[in-house]
Amino acid sequence: MLATFSTRVAMAPTSSFSLYTFLLLSAALPMAQGHDHDSSHIEDGKAISLDPIDTTLWIHIFVQMAAWGVIFPLGMVLGIVKSRWHVPLQAAGTALAILGYALGHMHGGREFRHDNVHSKFATPISFMLFAQVIFGIYLKLHIERGIYGKIRRVVKFGHGILGKALPVFAWTQMLFGGITALGFCQGEHVGQCLAHFIMGSAFIAYGILLTILLLVGQLWLKRTGRSQEFFDSAVITAWGIVNTFTEHRWGTAWVENDWQHTTMGIIWWCAGLVGIWLSRDRDGRPQRNVIPGFIILITGWAFGGHPQHAHVSAEVHKVYGYTLMAAGATRIIEISFVLRDRATLSADGRETNSFQYIPVFLLFASGFMFMGATEEQMELVANSGMDHIAYILILFSLASLLFLFTLMLLSVYDRNASQNIPNKDSDAERLGPRLGGNVPVRDAQEFELEGLMSDDEDIDAIKHAQDDDESLNSTLGKNSDGLAR
Repeated sequence: MLATFSTRVAMAPTSSFSLYTFLLLSAALPMAQGHDHDSSHIEDGKAISLDPIDTTLWIHIFVQMAAWGVIFPLGMVLGIVKSRWHVPLQAAGTALAILGYALGHMHGGREFRHDNVHSKFATPISFMLFAQVIFGIYLKLHIERGIYGKIRRVVKFGHGILGKALPVFAWTQMLFGGITALGFCQGEHVGQCLAHFIMGSAFIAYGILLTILLLVGQLWLKRTGRSQEFFDSAVITAWGIVNTFTEHRWGTAWVENDWQHTTMGIIWWCAGLVGIWLSRDRDGRPQRNVIPGFIILITGWAFGGHPQHAHVSAEVHKVYGYTLMAAGATRIIEISFVLRDRATLSADGRETNSFQYIPVFLLFASGFMFMGATEEQMELVANSGMDHIAYILILFSLASLLFLFTLMLLSVYDRNASQNIPNKDSDAERLGPRLGGNVPVRDAQEFELEGLMSDDEDIDAIKHAQDDDESLNSTLGKNSDGLAR
């Protein structure tokens, strides 16, 4: 086996082998480095020093965000569609990740405790990147004979799983980075941070999944033989069961938030079971229902009424509740009135209505608002001189950027995965002539002339309209030829 591997490596082009070597050494570099942050200036009971964040650390933050938050997710999509740009892009991402890792150990300014969660989580995510590079190099060598073919299948499966898991772990690590940089979520604040960041990330993940199903997942959903609400209700039910038994420390006294959080878990699994039951009609066929939208709506109402001690916190939670209620209400409107209980607007699943993007975006916004509403963050905003309106607008801006990036990734996937996109048929429900031919200009002219002329005039007018249509097509053809040349 080793001989075959060595032979294959020797046969590889020099440039490719140099790239593989670079990737391997780069991915191994973080695990070879070691550095403990100085904590001599950190006060007792604190997680960070009072020093400001220096330029080196800011560069570390932006470089890692570019590598893990932009390049690796884009490279993942290009890998799924088997683009030739997958390897070069992942190589660039790996190089940036190594640079960012080094900068994170070279900064001055603010000091952090050596056992912070961001530093601890760097080890497993570095091992994941190292394994991903190893898998990628092995697959690129195309060793497929004999037992190596079976090994290749296992490696290919692992490469795919790691590639799709890395963005999730990268999101977690970026959240840990923000928490560590500000010294938040220590001591008694840990529980609240977990609740806000897990639930907020869950709403964002729900928004991402709904966007995927809306734009590129309808045919897959049809093949499962289940309605979308079956999966939504199943996840809601499972989450509700967990919340029912984890939101209160059993054996201790009940406080007002314990009652709200626990009963919220109860309504989730109770209503979720109803959603699962309604996901099939009396003949066993998939059926749409509005139960998940109702659960989201009532969850927003409950969160918006949580008692808060600070004014800015009360305002942020109130707007968060309104946003989540709007997401649930618009989801109900989408299913009941836009789709009219159908799975899609068209048989091929490529048609979308502009209204369908509203509940999806509101889920993104709800997730960011809930993640940004912890007690420590509210105290920071209150002491900064910023009012709650400016803070909420910043959170909506972040939600817009992530929503845009999700749409861009799905566009890249759709354009590369859909080789033969069928032409859309004429759709009388959409107004206005199109150059693509879906609503011919001739039909519009005939409609305008109908009833205004005699039969003889009608014939002449239609013939004239046909001549105009042929002239338009000829002109478009010449313009296209000119552009092509």
